[in-house]
Amino acid sequence: MSVWDQIAREIEEFTAGIRDLPVVRPTSPAEIRADLEPRYDFAGPIALDVVVRDVMRLLRTWQVQVTHPRYFGLFNPSVHPAGIAADTLAALYNPQLAAWSHSPAACELERLALRHYAAALGFDPDRSAASFTSGGAEANLQAALAALAHLHPETGPRGVAALAGRPAIYLSGESHHSFVKIARMAGLGTEAVREVPVSDRFVMDPAALARAIREDRSEGLTPLLVVGTAGTTAAGTVDPLPELAEIAAAAGAWFHVDAAWGGAAVLSERLRPALAGIERADSVTWDAHKWLSVPMGAGMFFCRHPEAVGRAFGSSTSYMPQGIPGADDPYAVTAQWTRRAIGLKVFMTLATLGRDGYRTLIDRQADMGDRLRDRLAARGWDVVNQTPLPVVCFSRPEIRSGSVSASAILERVYARGRVWISEVLLGGGGGVRALRACITSFRTEEADLDCLMEELDASWPAA
Repeated sequence: MSVWDQIAREIEEFTAGIRDLPVVRPTSPAEIRADLEPRYDFAGPIALDVVVRDVMRLLRTWQVQVTHPRYFGLFNPSVHPAGIAADTLAALYNPQLAAWSHSPAACELERLALRHYAAALGFDPDRSAASFTSGGAEANLQAALAALAHLHPETGPRGVAALAGRPAIYLSGESHHSFVKIARMAGLGTEAVREVPVSDRFVMDPAALARAIREDRSEGLTPLLVVGTAGTTAAGTVDPLPELAEIAAAAGAWFHVDAAWGGAAVLSERLRPALAGIERADSVTWDAHKWLSVPMGAGMFFCRHPEAVGRAFGSSTSYMPQGIPGADDPYAVTAQWTRRAIGLKVFMTLATLGRDGYRTLIDRQADMGDRLRDRLAARGWDVVNQTPLPVVCFSRPEIRSGSVSASAILERVYARGRVWISEVLLGGGGGVRALRACITSFRTEEADLDCLMEELDASWPAA
């Protein structure tokens, strides 16, 4: 059997039989190294078919199987076959997406998919900029740099030292921590990150935001970025985007919505109202590799201000091919330079599913989230987050008081390997300790929810 036949068979058999695999197998670095290092000293070549078989064995054995229907963890989805095919083709043809002239087909396939999703957000595709990124962290970085270029163009040639005041980034304690890194990378410093309190629903408090901006102005800070989150990592909640948009506009700040996971809700008629206000954002982060079921990594960045994007990332050099009229060279409008065809899997999955197919996929996962809430409530668990999106945080008085350890429950769950969930602390240090389950797979069925209930019952300490 050829290497390619081996891989094709693995794709089919792994997908068909994944329910028979453990979601997680507890292991240690020492165990894997003892298996791996004696056979791979790289002193001589090993036949590709041998290496392929070994790598497939390793990935089946020592991997949290995030594409498993009973993986209720972070935003790592089951992958649609079109995405697997697309990444294979991207590796085969190896398009280099720095210059349009080098990869006309790949660039135009990406452009078409991005225009579709820009319109879904409420952006005008003809008057906005959009690009693929490695993920949400890079898209958030592009938002901060575009905001600087738009509001403080002097920072382009002179850097942040040219600023009269200290720029501030406002977000909630439930926001993604990539902004801490971004503040460092952009030269703003972590003191620029201003954490705004959340309400008892774990969303940003608009009154607290307005108050923080007023107080910071008196201390010499200038609002740069107001970040609203549409689908927080821990609780799946959506900040009050219309109110945040109003406050940002009044303060002269850039309004960015981090919808890395929750952005897909705009494709559902049922869920779209939860993201009302996203159309008012200056920029949006949206990860296709989360709820759009494509392989990692495939982030997307959307911006209403193409001129700011060009100012932030524009570059010209003689060793790059000359630009083509009517087309942007990706290296000149993004943070990356050389990059692979990230968007091919997004285009092919969108083309294969279509709008209605995606709507069905997303609505079905939201339905599974609702059914999970019902099952938990029937078993005496308290659902502690409020969101129509399929992230369910649940607890009991014994966990909140500390008399029962959530970590100990997880250890027992992981030891059996049938499901994977996680632990969260909502609302900061004095907040609510809970377990977290997210519907990340379009293959999750009610029987998988029943399995989770069985594992929770079996992992609860005996009286």
